[in-house]
Amino acid sequence: MTTNQRVRLTELASCAGCAAKIGADMLAKVLGPLRQRNVPAQLLVGLGAIDDAAVYQVNAQQAIISTADFFPPVVDDPYTFGAIAATNALSDVYAMGGQVLMAINLVAWPENLDTSILSEVLRGGMDIVEQAGSAIAGGHSISDDEPKYGLAVTGMVHPDHILTKGGAKPGDILILSKPLGTGLLTTAQKQDKVTDEDMAAAVRSMTNLNRRASELLVQAGLAVHAATDITGFSLLGHAWEMAAQSRTNMRFDYRMLPFLPNVRHYAELGCIPGGTARNDRSVRPHVHFDLNLDRLDQAILFDPQTSGGLFAAIDPAAWADISQQKDVQFIRIGEVTEQVNVPVITVNA
Repeated sequence: MTTNQRVRLTELASCAGCAAKIGADMLAKVLGPLRQRNVPAQLLVGLGAIDDAAVYQVNAQQAIISTADFFPPVVDDPYTFGAIAATNALSDVYAMGGQVLMAINLVAWPENLDTSILSEVLRGGMDIVEQAGSAIAGGHSISDDEPKYGLAVTGMVHPDHILTKGGAKPGDILILSKPLGTGLLTTAQKQDKVTDEDMAAAVRSMTNLNRRASELLVQAGLAVHAATDITGFSLLGHAWEMAAQSRTNMRFDYRMLPFLPNVRHYAELGCIPGGTARNDRSVRPHVHFDLNLDRLDQAILFDPQTSGGLFAAIDPAAWADISQQKDVQFIRIGEVTEQVNVPVITVNA
């Protein structure tokens, strides 16, 4: 049995957090040949939609949101790992404009680790779910050489108020609710290069529920044309998904993007997660970078995020109200433009 005090959880993981995701290009190849038959009409958002969660309509007023997310340790502290994983898993419900009803623990765990470590992971997840106004209703566990934790989450949304990735319109402004750079900072932690202060900022961001940000978008109603959360496919990867489904282009201003402290410094130290290269391969063909943005600037935008913020395309008329909210700091980072031939993301210096 290995004791809690001697374990660095990140040393047991080949990839940290959402950087462990299968690449978007590989995922497209896997799902491409699959064709479902007898899909019920009540399934409003399903496998073919490439969205954040599935949505099944129950009646005229209610639809069920169903999603699951789990990953290897992104930090060494067990409680914090559980809290981050739970925050990340709940985010898909919020990205769809829903409220969390309940969650189920998903656990893969080495049998040689002390049981107190897993108890702390589960306690961290439970506390976050309770913070979301819900409860853990059960779970499933398997033995695995690499620890993994997350949740299957059930939520509720009004069928007419579902937020999806499609629907962005030329002239919309693009907003983001959390800073970027969690992949770089967690990799720096794994390499013992991050400061305690910088890592604390990353943890605060990763354990900050997207609940209130989602409520603001839902309150804005029809002014919100598309929404998603920024996770393992990076800002540019998720932006391209939205642009492709909306059949639009997008333009970002690098100077307007919010970053966690010293992100560029950690990129210069080589603290770039493996998922960055996968995102680069998948998305770069669809991105035009300003010549003044060097390779590190570009790599930061392919950084896989863990428990990132909500990203939305909204009518400019709604920005004044959203930007004045003090409990959630949405940042305006770009705009939606007309598609010429194929979806393209432009990043200005």
